[in-house]
Amino acid sequence: MGMVKKSISVTDQQADWIKAQIETGNYGNESEIFRDLIRDRISRDAEITALRAALIDGEQSGVSHKIVDEIWEEAQQRHRSQNA
Repeated sequence: MGMVKKSISVTDQQADWIKAQIETGNYGNESEIFRDLIRDRISRDAEITALRAALIDGEQSGVSHKIVDEIWEEAQQRHRSQNA
């Protein structure tokens, strides 16, 4: 994977936090911190996209005439089958 060099500006408070992360050994250098933060954001964005899609599917599925216990049981069965 190729690397691209970037120059960024941060506040004094952010710079202090970055420095503390390196001093405590959580990261080896500033680049590791930013790459980790970007990976986390990419993952979060994917989760949000999946959640939005699920909400849209739910809205488009219409109104259910099932009782809450039936819906809950179906959800539990679906969860068990996906994690089996």
